[in-house]
Amino acid sequence: MAEPMLSIVIPAYNESMRVGKTLDEVRKYASSKPFEVEIVLVDDGSSDRTAELFREFQSLWPSTQVLLNGVNRGKGFSVRRGVLEARGKVALFTDADLSSPIEEADKLLAALESESADAAIGSRALDRKLIGVRQPLRREFAGRFFNLLVRLFTGLKLHDTQCGLKLFRRDSTRRAFELQQVERFGFDPEVLFLIQHLGGKIVEVPVRWNDNPATKVHFLRDSTRMFLDLIVLRWHALTGRYPR
Repeated sequence: MAEPMLSIVIPAYNESMRVGKTLDEVRKYASSKPFEVEIVLVDDGSSDRTAELFREFQSLWPSTQVLLNGVNRGKGFSVRRGVLEARGKVALFTDADLSSPIEEADKLLAALESESADAAIGSRALDRKLIGVRQPLRREFAGRFFNLLVRLFTGLKLHDTQCGLKLFRRDSTRRAFELQQVERFGFDPEVLFLIQHLGGKIVEVPVRWNDNPATKVHFLRDSTRMFLDLIVLRWHALTGRYPR
């Protein structure tokens, strides 16, 4: 089997009610490409039929890896595992609900090449007119405040680190994922910080996005965890825990 150019990494936890539609959209997208596309499905210890649906999909798209965590480890752990076990030259991470349509990945692929970047990330903040269904105001303002904290704690000049559509050159960003320690929802700032810390270039690209009310993010619990993850990140950076 030829080495894929693109690997699409999809982490999922108890997503059997909506992952079927997602996989269908991803298969159509992959089929439209003139290059080899690998799909990496990571089941994060689901208790529903998610893993079974992944196996069924594998029979439709042979260039598929199905990775089973066994127990729930977190979104960050699942993305990290998927990217490290992917075979493509570039790896795209997308949320299982496709809040940002899979076709928006074309914008990231174009930006990665034109800007000679190591990572291209989707952004809701650069052009908010591209947002179709908005988040509740409480979540939207919390997201903006969190990004302010990210900029303060990490030095990243990015406007939106939490959009669930990101593209990475695997050879130049692999070390960042190897060093990643955050296993749950707060993993994005750490990975992006590490890419920049290790000398990589990140570009931010405005993408279409729609809020999904069935999000797995618990507002208070996960917001607290993400804030604590930022404090730990800052401490590790100050104390030299992240090698150059």
